[in-house]
Amino acid sequence: MRPASVGFHCPDDVESGARSVRRPRSAVGARLLDSPPFVTITLIALNVLAYVYTGIQSVSGFNDPAASPPSSLFNRWELVPEFVHGDSDYYQLLTSAFLHANLLHIASNMLALGVIGPPLEALLGRWRFTSVYLLAALGGSAAIYAFGNSIGPTVGASGAIFGLFGAALLLVRKLGLDPQWLVGIVVLNFVLTFSVPGISKLGHLGGFVVGALAGLALGGLPNVGRRVPSAIQAAGLAGVAALVLVVVAVRTATW
Repeated sequence: MRPASVGFHCPDDVESGARSVRRPRSAVGARLLDSPPFVTITLIALNVLAYVYTGIQSVSGFNDPAASPPSSLFNRWELVPEFVHGDSDYYQLLTSAFLHANLLHIASNMLALGVIGPPLEALLGRWRFTSVYLLAALGGSAAIYAFGNSIGPTVGASGAIFGLFGAALLLVRKLGLDPQWLVGIVVLNFVLTFSVPGISKLGHLGGFVVGALAGLALGGLPNVGRRVPSAIQAAGLAGVAALVLVVVAVRTATW
């Protein structure tokens, strides 16, 4: 027995009562957990580890893993549409999202992920957040594969990060995010996308569109207050994945 303000409580009864209390959920049905953003931390760690590894292998060191000749991992993982098609290297559609060309590239992307990732992960939950990130990464790569330069290499996590921006915009009201702050961040990133040379516009646009579609699958229309059931959310995300695969398949068939 444990002393309480009124009498004594049985420890088993206290634990049973705690288990029976439902944890609060967000507008998309995710449990609100008081824990670090483990998925965001893991994604940042994977990107940094890949960068360190390619930097160690590169003849130009950590500041330029993409310098010719690039590291063996960089050479295998970067997205080159011609290689994806000719050698069936479809894994590059995802692996390229974990590579970065230089220190500024990875620093800016990881900073953006560190800003948007934790609040969105807390509100979406881990499996929904992970799904949006990976789908957006594939969406950005699919846009490059379908409409980009067939021999131009592309790397970076920015397509996935723009997908997080797209999902957040669709869910901004339902998740209680600050719309002015979010719109300002998105506008700034698109201005940089179209004003700084060397940035993959297709990758950013493809990731953003797929992320917005994923946000729609999770939250429904912005002006509808009903929560989308988890089964419908999963089906919607599967539909977004199918759309990305169709884009890749059509491009492959019409090469």
